[in-house]
Amino acid sequence: MSAISANDQCAPLLVFGAHPDDIEFGCGAVIAAETQAGRAAHFVVCSLGEAGTHGSAEQRRDEACRAAALLGATIEFVELDGDSHLEVRAVHAIKLAGIIRRLRASTVLATTPTENQHSDHARLGQLVRDAARIARYGGLKELIDLPAHSIERLLFYAVTPDGEPRDLAPILIDISASEVSRAWVAAMQAHGSQAATRSYVDLQLTRARLLGARAGIEYAMALYPNEPLVFESLAAAGRGARNF
Repeated sequence: MSAISANDQCAPLLVFGAHPDDIEFGCGAVIAAETQAGRAAHFVVCSLGEAGTHGSAEQRRDEACRAAALLGATIEFVELDGDSHLEVRAVHAIKLAGIIRRLRASTVLATTPTENQHSDHARLGQLVRDAARIARYGGLKELIDLPAHSIERLLFYAVTPDGEPRDLAPILIDISASEVSRAWVAAMQAHGSQAATRSYVDLQLTRARLLGARAGIEYAMALYPNEPLVFESLAAAGRGARNF
């Protein structure tokens, strides 16, 4: 079942990442499932990973572009404070709100605002949450040329286990389809500067296997809603992971 309802098939899936590999490692399989179902997806990467130990900014930008293409997504890069320097500031939230307005997204994904992970991940989650709210405000003078826009849902993803919220039950997305997992693995491997240093791909696959086992399927990926989700019917809510 698609992660997003059929009612917003025409609206792009908008995904924010703090670094060039965050989206692929954190929610790449969800993206693959959506684009393979015919939905447009657009990535917004908020640094070039220039503070990392491995890979130059140019190399990591190229890797991100290749990975996005493998997932069937378009991509853009925005300059905020730079890798490992991100701060939660109104000017940044307004810039991201402008992107939300420009793309008229109904579903937005971002890194969780959970503490005890890379500070850029947590702070970007806070900024996107703020941006999604202020994108609605028609009187915001900085964005007066873009019509106000309300998204339908904000969902967070965790790049690493440290980013998983401990007090919030996830939505589990079935990513067991072979074409989905192949595209996801290829996109992660496209980040060669990072994948060669540690077994990041194996880590993410292990996380997906464990989540899948929890739901009685082969692979699953977790998303965390910013607020309670409203379903039009009980059937649209899916099934319980325990599979009673």
